[in-house]
Order: sequence, then structure tokens, then C-alpha cells
Amino acid sequence: MRISLLQPVIDRPGPWASVYADIAHSTEDAAKQQELTASATTAQLFALGADEATCGAVHEALLLRHEGESGEHSGRVLFAAHGEVVLDTPLPGPPATPFAAWGPVPRVTPFLAAVGDDPVCLVVRLDRAGADFAVLGERGTEDAGQVSGADWPLHRTASGDWSEGHFRAKVENTWEHNAGEIADAVRKAFEECGAEAVVLIGDARERHLVHDKLPEPLRALTYESEHGGRAPGAESALVDRDIAQVRAVQEREHIAQVADRFRTGAGPGGKSAPHAAAGIPALVEAAREHRIDTLLVSPHGSDIARQLWVGSEADQLGVRGTELQYLGEPRPAAARADDALVRSAAASGADIVVVRDPERAPSGGLGALLRWTDADTADGAHH
Repeated sequence: MRISLLQPVIDRPGPWASVYADIAHSTEDAAKQQELTASATTAQLFALGADEATCGAVHEALLLRHEGESGEHSGRVLFAAHGEVVLDTPLPGPPATPFAAWGPVPRVTPFLAAVGDDPVCLVVRLDRAGADFAVLGERGTEDAGQVSGADWPLHRTASGDWSEGHFRAKVENTWEHNAGEIADAVRKAFEECGAEAVVLIGDARERHLVHDKLPEPLRALTYESEHGGRAPGAESALVDRDIAQVRAVQEREHIAQVADRFRTGAGPGGKSAPHAAAGIPALVEAAREHRIDTLLVSPHGSDIARQLWVGSEADQLGVRGTELQYLGEPRPAAARADDALVRSAAASGADIVVVRDPERAPSGGLGALLRWTDADTADGAHH
């Protein structure tokens, strides 16, 4: 999961107001409902100890109408601190449980569970003359440039004398040449944008030509949509559905891969156990030492709501409050284990994966793949 969207929230000290709101739209009294939601949420935050400035900022944000929100209800999540709403972003649907929380770390875990793994996908709309690139991911759709091939000759003619045959051969060569140019540009764009999959959109012949010219590892991550074309708006609903299916497959495969590595304890580059950590004490230690490569979180684990102690810095966390004094934090505060570990892991650049399947999830709902272990360090010192 890409958590760059959450970076402003992760990097800033709290305390934090975290709000998961269900906003009514198309009902007759939608504005009134929105006002009631804003007032009730603000009152709840104030009762939990939030300062007036932060309550006011949340109240104002909840009253705003947002463009493009449709359906009867939509979900929004807000994170606010020190009188400022730092992040206000839509959820894929209404929150499972609307709530407001006030605490030393933001309640980001329900947000991660709602948005899922959100794999980044490179969408390539192509024809014989070139291709347009777009990157689909956590920030919606972003233009990623285009490539143009040779533009002459591109069209076959119908008659059959020698010169026409010669011309047709030239057309074939131009198509081949352009497919190679497009494939090379796809490879570069894929590497630059950090995508996990490619979707080719266009006529079958061009799609196949480009697909065949991609390097082998990239070909395995490239899918073809039978709908749409390079022209904007061509069968867009069907194309959107195809892209959504590709992203869903990528998400499932990524989660399964991470869960399997966790179960076998495999480390980076396939090194064997013990490159996995389980249990709160081991995870806290790994987080403090910035050793977490990927944090696994299950929304239903028994450990996720356990109490940890945290300081203002992301790597200041402990099982007991007294540990924080050794870490230079004179006023430790209590926080949920999932949120404390997510904040710490995200701050050190770790990936975070939400594992919904209880069969694959770590015992207790929290686990980690590690960048290295103490044993690795000892081996390094020994050599």
C-alpha cells in the first residue's frame, strides 16, 4: 500500500482528531443532516478533550460540500491537529462505523482498511501512430505523457499491383516500428511511475504487437482490455471495469505473497527465517529500530486495540510507559497498538498491508516482515 497520501499526518506531532463521517447527499434534508453530523462530531471531540481551534476546523470542514460526491451517502475521513485539518479525503463508501477519536496518534488503520492496497496501474491507450499514458492510483488518474511513432505510411490500400504490395510491406514495417517504440516507452513509464500492472487499450492487432515487444518480466504484468480505444471516452464504463478487475487481481496477489512470506519467515531476497516478527513486544522493538519492511494488519485481530505507550516522535513507543523515559519522552501517552505501529512503520518508509482473510492474517492481527534481524547484524560484525 502506498501511504504517501498519509505522510503529512504521519510526520506531524499530535494530539490528533480523527473523524470518519457518513455524509448524506441526495436526501431532501441533506444540508440539515450534514449540519447535525458536524455539530455532533464536534461535541464528541470536545468531550474527548480536543481543543476549541481543532474542533472548529473539523466543524467547518464537515459543512463543506465537495464536488463530484454522488449517491445517497458518502464517507469522508478527516485528520486535524493544532487547529488545522491536515487531511480531508473521501472514502470508497460510507464508513463501516462512523466515529470521532482524539488521541496522541491519528486513527489511520480504518482508513487503510477502507482503501485497500490500492495498486498503481499504468493505462496505455494506443493506436498505430502512438500511445497516451495515464497512471491510476491513490491520487486518482494522472496524465503520464505520450509517445508518437512514425506517421507514414500507416494505411494499407486495396489494389493489388507490385507497387501496392511494396507499399503494404512499408505499412507493415511502420506498424512494427511504432509498436517497438510504444513498447519501449511503456517500459520506461512503468519504471518511472512505480506501477504494479499495465493495461493496454486499443485495437486487438496493435495491442498484441505492443504486448509481444515488451520485455518478459513486464509482459507477465500486462493485461489487455478488449474495450475502448485511444479516443477519449471510448466505452469508458467497460474500460473502467476492466482496469478495476486488474487492480483487484494485483491487490489479491500482493497480499497473498506478503502473507506467505510472513508465514515462512522469508526475508528480502528469499533469505530464510527469522525475517518475520510477531507479538507486540517483538514488533515494538523492530519499529523502534526501523527494521520493519512491511507491516501486516488485520482489522479483526485481538492485539490491534491493545495499549501501547507513545511519544511525540514516531519511533518513541513502548509496551510500558517507563520505557519512554529512556527514549527521551517525559510525557508518554497511551495509544492503540495498530495505530502506534502503523505511524512508526510508515514514518520509516515501510509498506503496510491490510490482510482481511483471517486464515492468512498474523495471530493477534499484527505482524511484520523485517529489513534485517539482530542475527544479520551479528553476522555482519562477526565477518
